[in-house]
Amino acid sequence: MDNSGKPHSSRQVLDVVVVGEALTDVVTTPAGTHEYPGGSPANVAYGLARLGVSTGLLTSMGADRRGDALEEHLTGAGVMILPGARSLERTSTATATIARDGSASYAFDISWDVEPLDLAPAPPKVLHTGSIASFLSPGAGAVKAILQQLRGQCTITYDPNIRPDLLGTHAQARHTFEDLVHLTDVVKLSDEDAQWLYPEKTLEETATHILGLGADLAVITKGSSGSLLATPTTSLSIPAVKTSVADTIGAGDSYTSALILGLLTRGTGGLAPAVLDQLGRTAAAAAAITVSRAGARPPTEDELRTKLQPQLSF
Repeated sequence: MDNSGKPHSSRQVLDVVVVGEALTDVVTTPAGTHEYPGGSPANVAYGLARLGVSTGLLTSMGADRRGDALEEHLTGAGVMILPGARSLERTSTATATIARDGSASYAFDISWDVEPLDLAPAPPKVLHTGSIASFLSPGAGAVKAILQQLRGQCTITYDPNIRPDLLGTHAQARHTFEDLVHLTDVVKLSDEDAQWLYPEKTLEETATHILGLGADLAVITKGSSGSLLATPTTSLSIPAVKTSVADTIGAGDSYTSALILGLLTRGTGGLAPAVLDQLGRTAAAAAAITVSRAGARPPTEDELRTKLQPQLSF
């Protein structure tokens, strides 16, 4: 895998294609306003490129300065922005306003649509999607069509990354989520996602339910309590890696990036218990590196290797 940080040639077959939103996070505090690259799918693509994985992002941004900043951020890590990305009138934003007492209010200016792209002639090894892109029309329909097109042609991973304010009713959101699960192979969600979607179920029951919908692997992260990885025949609890925490920004997306790296490099072991253990520990190590420093700064391949030695096999 290439970790040069340079944009990849459009002629090559990518290891991973990520489909989903790229947006600008705007944080306003009494001390001033700062903007950061955001959007869970874009963060996952960025994390994958930092790990040396050839990665393309199918997204939508505006032809504006925020879109310029997002593209520079992503391509600087080595992400290939796939055709049609600069299709919006303005780049989407998620604004958090922090008051002097620490309370926060949120506002979203988000549009999501995506240019159709036929990936079937040269499918990636992994297709990843999730978050707002899998729920918000009109783009959500295109996301589903891409999953239908590539089902069985590659490994499909899905992280709903629930944002309740943008999803309509609970029943609608759960229906949309479950309608996509049967098209995917691996579903990853946080304990907060799981509890919002299925408040009546334990995390273990939610994992079993997701497997019953057709996924081969259900992963539920639990912050400092580790993560649960379950298949129809195996359930493993993986501890979090102990570390000092600067903040938790980007931890879940970093976990997802490293989980996908593990899926790419697992060899012929399928989803045997030893493989699940390796997947979980690799992803936990990546999340630990990310939370140990301020901001969404996922690890490079070298940093992850160093953290995992001597158990690393990728």
